Amino acid sequence: MNNKMHLEFPSYSQNESFARMVISAFVAPMDPTIEELSDIKTAVSEAVTNAIIHGYENDIGTVYMDAEINENKLMVIIKDNGKGIEDVNKARQPLFTSRPDLDRSGMGFTIMETFMDSLDIISNPGEGTTVIMSKFINTKK
Repeated sequence: MNNKMHLEFPSYSQNESFARMVISAFVAPMDPTIEELSDIKTAVSEAVTNAIIHGYENDIGTVYMDAEINENKLMVIIKDNGKGIEDVNKARQPLFTSRPDLDRSGMGFTIMETFMDSLDIISNPGEGTTVIMSKFINTKK
C-alpha cells in the first residue's frame, strides 16, 4: 500500500493532540501493533511540541506535517519556519534544552530517535527546522 498526506496547522499547543490523532488515522490501514502506534504517536508529539515551543516560542506560526507510506515504511516530516537550531548536534544530546524556564526535559530528539527507525534533523537559524522520521511497520508479525 502506498499513500501520502499533507497537513498544516497553527502552532497552538492543543494542535499537538490533533497531529497525534491524524497520524494514528493515517497509519491505521498498515495495521500497526499497539506498540508501533504508540511509538509513532509519541515521536510525532515530540516533534510537533518542539516546533511549537522551540521553533515559534511565543509567536504563532504554521506547523507542517507530511506523511508517506511506501509498502511497510512510514515516513513523517514535521517542519516549522521558526527560529531554527543553532547547533543540531548539541540539541540531540539527552537532557539538552534551550527552554529550561519551561521545565523541559531535553529528551525530545532522544525519544524520537528511540521510537523511530531513523531520525534526520535539518535546521538553519532564522529559517526553521525539519524533522524527518521513518519507521517500518509489521516487521515482527
